[in-house]
Amino acid sequence: MSSYVIKVFLYEVEPLIWRRFSIPGSATFADLHRTIQKAMGWNDEQAHQFRHGKGKSLTSVIADTREQVAPGDKFQDEKEITIADFVGRRRLPLRLMYRYDFFDDWTHELVIEAKDESGDVLKMLGGERACPPEDCGGSFGYKECMEGYAEWMDDDYDPEVFDPGRVKL
Repeated sequence: MSSYVIKVFLYEVEPLIWRRFSIPGSATFADLHRTIQKAMGWNDEQAHQFRHGKGKSLTSVIADTREQVAPGDKFQDEKEITIADFVGRRRLPLRLMYRYDFFDDWTHELVIEAKDESGDVLKMLGGERACPPEDCGGSFGYKECMEGYAEWMDDDYDPEVFDPGRVKL
């Protein structure tokens, strides 16, 4: 089996926060969600979904429940679709949107960059900057934290530090 190289980056945060990893083609989108959570450093405490489609019409939703799917959107269960099934015969790169925590509304672009025929490997490949803390108020709240307006911010948090070698996928 082969793997896919995926890059995920967070919208509306400067400088850019991103991660790159390889994941087996046999992995489901539920597995992909858990991998993104570990790669970003989050705790998987909130709802999530993947959206894709043509152009700006992202009406196809891959998620764990229909609960957050709007009428007219096409739903697929994340436990039933693999990365390889999703890619199929389409040309790479493929872009999707990954939303996490609908209240804070963390929006990520996910790019399936390449297929790797060397085996089915789950591996962290790179990234930059620490992920924002869970429940810090989305991109707006995070910007306020970085400007010193949030007293609750952990003194040990360093937004510049990310070590791919310490991530256990």
